[in-house]
Amino acid sequence: MIQVDLTGKNAVVTGATRGIGLGVAKALAKAGAAVACIGTNQEKLTASVEGIVADGGNAKAYICNVADSAAVAETAKTILADFGKIDILVNNAGITRDMLMRRITDEQWNDVINVNLSGTFYVTRAFVESMRKSKWGRIINIASISGLIGNKGQANYSASKAGVIGFTRTISKELANRNITANAICPGFIDTDMTAVLDPIYIQGLKDHIPMGRIGVPEDIANAVLFFASPDSSFVTGQILTVDGGMIY
Repeated sequence: MIQVDLTGKNAVVTGATRGIGLGVAKALAKAGAAVACIGTNQEKLTASVEGIVADGGNAKAYICNVADSAAVAETAKTILADFGKIDILVNNAGITRDMLMRRITDEQWNDVINVNLSGTFYVTRAFVESMRKSKWGRIINIASISGLIGNKGQANYSASKAGVIGFTRTISKELANRNITANAICPGFIDTDMTAVLDPIYIQGLKDHIPMGRIGVPEDIANAVLFFASPDSSFVTGQILTVDGGMIY
């Protein structure tokens, strides 16, 4: 893990119960940030935060469905009351409802768009004023290589992540004059509990298409987040970083 000192900074991570989100929350806490962890599963979120605290980190749990605009606004008020200000925001919460485009239902389409894209907007809007007042902020959105190249069976997911990329580039221009950067990370295939259920033959096939010859791990994404969250990235904004072992190039 790269060495970054985020002592004195407060961070919000959505989708912090497992996988990439949990890895990011752990990394930020280890770097010294106080972390507000947002998720929808009380049991898993509590366990995640307890693990961070047991390792010496500072974290608190907040239950919230990011697709619910009103719930996000209320949760943000609580977090800001608890933390005082937010310096770093990682929009990671996301879901899939994979299906060939012609078979996607309205519900499957809307579920994915509402969490992945609208949720990113709701959460960013809720915390950006805190950053504007401080004249310092780091917004890091977790997109996907599917948002860059598309993926069969993921019309809804790919569209949502492409939207996140466009959203990131737009807000980077709107917020730059307040010393707030906005960047996106596009993970490739990452080893999480969501991917662990896949057929080993399918996973091996993916490995064969990754030049580095391995599946990514949450720490690979967390390291990219740490860079974007750090003072060292102060002149980097509106960028889309692909972390995929060379898979799409």
